[in-house]
Amino acid sequence: MMNRRQFITAGLGATAGVAAIAATGCTGGSGNGSAAGSGSASAAGEVYYLNFKPEQDAQWQELAKLYTEETGVPVTVKTAASGQYETTLKSEMAKSEAPTLFQVNGPVGLASWTDYCLDLDDADVMKTLTDDSYALKGEDGKTKGVAYVIESYGLIYNKSLLDQAGYSEADITNFDSLKKVVEDITARKDELGFSAFTSAGMDSSSDWRFKTHLANLPIYYEYKEKGIDNTDAIEGLYLDNYRQIWDLYINNATCEPGVLSTKTADDATAEFVTGQAVFYQNGTWEYANISEVGDDNLGLIPIYIGVEGEEDQGICTGSENYWCVNKNASEDNIQATLDFINWCVTSDTGTKAMCGADGAMPSGEAGMGFVIPFEGNQPSENVLNQIADEVNSEKTPVSWNFSTMPSEEWKNGVGSALTTYAADQSDGNWDGVVTAFVDGWATEAAAAAE
Repeated sequence: MMNRRQFITAGLGATAGVAAIAATGCTGGSGNGSAAGSGSASAAGEVYYLNFKPEQDAQWQELAKLYTEETGVPVTVKTAASGQYETTLKSEMAKSEAPTLFQVNGPVGLASWTDYCLDLDDADVMKTLTDDSYALKGEDGKTKGVAYVIESYGLIYNKSLLDQAGYSEADITNFDSLKKVVEDITARKDELGFSAFTSAGMDSSSDWRFKTHLANLPIYYEYKEKGIDNTDAIEGLYLDNYRQIWDLYINNATCEPGVLSTKTADDATAEFVTGQAVFYQNGTWEYANISEVGDDNLGLIPIYIGVEGEEDQGICTGSENYWCVNKNASEDNIQATLDFINWCVTSDTGTKAMCGADGAMPSGEAGMGFVIPFEGNQPSENVLNQIADEVNSEKTPVSWNFSTMPSEEWKNGVGSALTTYAADQSDGNWDGVVTAFVDGWATEAAAAAE
């Protein structure tokens, strides 16, 4: 999931690029028909990848060009705008030259596109997958998608600023201690010269951080309490906790809560990079945009919401990025696509581009800095990945359950209600958030089941 800037980039012709991933390792794939078997790259087919992640568009464009130069296989990459992937995918799939490689975000996304998904169980790309949990199964038990990146998110913080405020990471172990530190920084912000949080922008370039990623926390704890991993009727058992962390964000930030509807992802990034705020909710994918703060200054802690025992909670880690191959493409194009994704996760060029950071691309530009769930994993140079691994080696990671959210419309309803509440933090307006969360979930789940 994910810093997703608002733009669409189209790469056309034989030198166009292919989409972004995050990596721990790498594998391969090829074949055609319903079972993707082995095969070598051939110029007979073409690849068209509809990329979900704008922040890695440049790397995918370069990687695709390199693949074309090496194999003669044309690769085209188009990158969907932030929040517009499903809309763009529907439009592109209706065309005669439809994507041969696309993405779904988990079981809910798969439900809409399963009839387009090639069975991947026998694909080369599956042979070095390190954990079967990253294979997305259909109702028939066959693999319809494979995760190509593992990512983590939490509260990124500036160690130097936190130190200037008189605190360290050791002082923050749960919501109560986070609240104490944050509110003290707010009380002294004029003296300190910085705020506690960056702006919690609710512009579409930024709102996914809160209507999706932050909303994952109350879902995670409800699923954990009930021992489930999906539901068509969320109860909202932890929405009071959702409210208190949202209150903390919006009332201790670089801007007033009433202007959040106009604040963007770029605003929050700039505020963090220029030292205007200590804390910034975001993930490992944001590393390239904030690296100038310096690796020694970057920290990452869990998002605490006030749940009993959260001292043992780790970082939110998982994937909502699953590659799917269009089974309706020609056999040559299916083969070319399977060969391409296999090359991405097994070749030296592909794995360096996906796993590397500064200077990892052949052009000398930064790589994607990802962790990929394949054996070809290269140690991540992304310090945020390193911190997440360290934290989660000692604590229980928070799973990514937002792939079970019933629809994009549900997310938009929650986001709109959060924005309204931010401008007027009354109980009545919070009731609107609860309604959007609980009733909206039931409505959208029922519509999806029809």
